[in-house]
Amino acid sequence: MVSVCEIISEEYIKPSSPTPQHLKLYNLSILDQLIPAPYAPIILYYQNQDHASEFDIQERLNVLKNSLSNTLTRFYPLAGTIKDDVSIDCNDVGAYFAVASVNTKLDEFLTRPDLELINHFLPHEPTINGSSDGLCVSNVQVTIFKCCGIAISLCISHKVLDGAALSTFLNSWAGTSFGSKEVVYPNMNASSIFPAKDLWLKDTSMVMFGSKFKMGKCSTTRFVFDTSKLAILKAKAAENGSKDPTRVEVVTALLWKCIMAASEENSGSWKPSLLSHVVNLRKRLVSSLSEHSIGNLIWLASAECKTKAQTGLLQDLVEKVRGSVSKINSEFVKKLQGEKRTKVMEESLKSIKDCVDYTGVTSWCKMGFYEVDFGWGKPIWVCGSVFEGSPVFMNFIILMDTKNGDGIEAWVNIDEHEMNIMKHNMELLEFAFVDPSPLKINYQ
Repeated sequence: MVSVCEIISEEYIKPSSPTPQHLKLYNLSILDQLIPAPYAPIILYYQNQDHASEFDIQERLNVLKNSLSNTLTRFYPLAGTIKDDVSIDCNDVGAYFAVASVNTKLDEFLTRPDLELINHFLPHEPTINGSSDGLCVSNVQVTIFKCCGIAISLCISHKVLDGAALSTFLNSWAGTSFGSKEVVYPNMNASSIFPAKDLWLKDTSMVMFGSKFKMGKCSTTRFVFDTSKLAILKAKAAENGSKDPTRVEVVTALLWKCIMAASEENSGSWKPSLLSHVVNLRKRLVSSLSEHSIGNLIWLASAECKTKAQTGLLQDLVEKVRGSVSKINSEFVKKLQGEKRTKVMEESLKSIKDCVDYTGVTSWCKMGFYEVDFGWGKPIWVCGSVFEGSPVFMNFIILMDTKNGDGIEAWVNIDEHEMNIMKHNMELLEFAFVDPSPLKINYQ
């Protein structure tokens, strides 16, 4: 039977208290302008561990709505609408909230996830087009499975939240839902530290990222690295020169190597390649910003492979990735805040603008998404949107934790012909499982 997802109800959840008049306009920072994606989508899947009935699920929906209303009071820009490219109208319109049902059991879906069905669990269809003026900042969908397992998904404007801020919001909402005494109040002064006085960075980033989108057909595949395979991969890199490589470094380097090989085989010639890695600036800022700071407090670290000879050894690519990230340090962040920040930003982004082959990477590892407990247990699986079949796409990798916190799920989006080549790369298959069931703990 073909799985069908059907919308049951739609409404808007307003903040429990009105936003004060002096907070009605939320200014975006200059770093918020860098983001080409309209939304930061995420889906959390919860099994029906306590055998909840349909009546219990309705009660849980009420709890979700009430706790969301209370949470939006603290995260008031998320209850507003997009005013323009530099501000949010905090008008308390509320978050769009949809409830849907799907005619399959959660465990059946998780046994072999249908990538085409995943996007139906989202309140917004994935798109590369920017989120338009007047649209809600926050969109939520709760999908109920036949077994009364549920999926909670969010599409929140990427103008307001990056991955770390999304985690802060989700965990705060969940804490409010189960009555936690620890209440999170977000820090919202990013725009005062990185003020946006004009739209030059937005214009530059649109041109820059626009040139990286490809016409063709995108293929999305999950490559899963479990704990034991990661240990072997890290040891392989370490024995050849890399000192204490991290799991993110080795996975990023290996995937980059395999993408370059697939590109060469598909086109018939090798091309210089650039990889950009999203770097969280929160711990690199010498300021009052906390881990609960809202906004896009990120920058791009760029690593280049200019000759084919540089792609041969894994440890060489690990060092390139590590070296690029190490440059985004506290001293660099000071320059981003200084009087010459425009020049610093332009020079930093120049390599991306001029590259031939481009791959972007973002890591959501260690962000606490598997800790989001609304009162009925932690998620069995967490994922984002997929771009399978999209005719316009960018080479892009999202790294996520596995449920045990030690492995990595790499969601890779590339050209379908190159993906077919990549799926048969023996070096990759030595360490990664292709699209395994999230129910398999060790992916053996």
